[in-house]
Amino acid sequence: MEIDLRDEWLENTTFDELAVGQSATMRRALTDADIAGFAAISGDLNPTHLDDRFAREEGLAGRTAHGMWSGALVSTVLGTVFPGPGTRYVSQRMDFHGTARAGDVLEVRVAVRAKDAASGRVTLDCSVRRQDGTLLMDGLAIVEAPRHKERVRKATGLRWHVFDAAAGVRSLIEQAARHAGLRCAVVHPCDAESLRGALDAAHHGLFTPVLVAPRERLVATAEAAGLDLAGVEIEDVRHSHAAAERAAEMAAEGAVQALMKGSLHTDEVMKAVLSRAELRTERRISHVFRFDAPAYHKPLLVTDAAMNIAPTLNEKAHIVQNAIDLARVLGVDLPKVAILAAVEGVNPKMACTLDAAALCKMADRGQIRGGIVDGPLAFDNAISAEAARTKGIVSPVAGDPDILMVPDLVSGNILAKQLEYLGGAVGSGIVLGARVPIALTSRADGATARLASAALAVLVAQAGTS
Repeated sequence: MEIDLRDEWLENTTFDELAVGQSATMRRALTDADIAGFAAISGDLNPTHLDDRFAREEGLAGRTAHGMWSGALVSTVLGTVFPGPGTRYVSQRMDFHGTARAGDVLEVRVAVRAKDAASGRVTLDCSVRRQDGTLLMDGLAIVEAPRHKERVRKATGLRWHVFDAAAGVRSLIEQAARHAGLRCAVVHPCDAESLRGALDAAHHGLFTPVLVAPRERLVATAEAAGLDLAGVEIEDVRHSHAAAERAAEMAAEGAVQALMKGSLHTDEVMKAVLSRAELRTERRISHVFRFDAPAYHKPLLVTDAAMNIAPTLNEKAHIVQNAIDLARVLGVDLPKVAILAAVEGVNPKMACTLDAAALCKMADRGQIRGGIVDGPLAFDNAISAEAARTKGIVSPVAGDPDILMVPDLVSGNILAKQLEYLGGAVGSGIVLGARVPIALTSRADGATARLASAALAVLVAQAGTS
């Protein structure tokens, strides 16, 4: 019997209907989400299953599925189809022979070996094979088979969503690593997280770092954190202000192709950049967050939540264009932009709704290029197609934006931090509009966010879009 996982009903095979030699087969494609979900539920966080680099160091081809995943698949067959509803597990023996990785298609087979009429128990041979026929697991299951015929509707209301927080970072690194490395000035990385983020970026081959900071303080930070500075270029300066000035000077001279903020205030870095005419362009400088959010189906850009406090209409047009250009660098051919407001209608008492309408018309007239722009949209009907339908909104953007354009820095900053701290989103950030991209994160961010921001900077620098 071949199992169709799309069946709406579950129907069992009773003890009396079972015959020796009778079997059932199920095929299931293994995904990264399966591996992450099994780790989360079971608590088995063995890095062999979650860390590619660790797995390779152990002689494997990469991250593998948990062995007990095979047991879970056998349980799926026994409990839902063959024998099916009403089956009770008695015992299970499993012998493991190989490993599975995401992308493998696994064939799970159970076959009746023996029946015991006195106890109602059935012994079944079990096996799990990879698509190439390689045996991964075999064993024996003993169950109490159901005595009564049952046909029940499958519990379709159950949903399991696994959010792999590292997946977005891995994707960015893979994209950035395809390009030749560039030189990046890392400005004052004088705490453990910012220094680790810079060295991690170098380890992944994203760029060659030039650490611009007081040498003695750098060395002390590295020693305290157990980090190795051997072979890393250091520009020795007296303090953070001097680090920002020297990094901007190097960028203006073309000695580095990107900047990365370390453990100093954002305004120190930006003041140094803006003071150099060689680093200015006709574009307004703006910041873009990139988020991977558990409840959203694709990466989401939020702008501007860090640079422009109360942008004018013309400045908003630059901010939108910067974000569209970034989305295109990241592989979105025609980014969808939602211009956010508190309401979805134009209200003369809310200036941001007038700006939103004007931005849409600017996009229609080609003053903003490369994306689909719609607004004003409230956050709910921007993100949720269902909310938009309920309110009668017809929009090519509602429910599927790539970019959220906020009215001002205050609302944007609140939204970004809410996504991260309440929504569980993983973020990274970049400043656009200067001659070189600037990887910009909060001083509270860890090395992972800094690594992702570095990857953004590399992609933008390589694309010539900053």
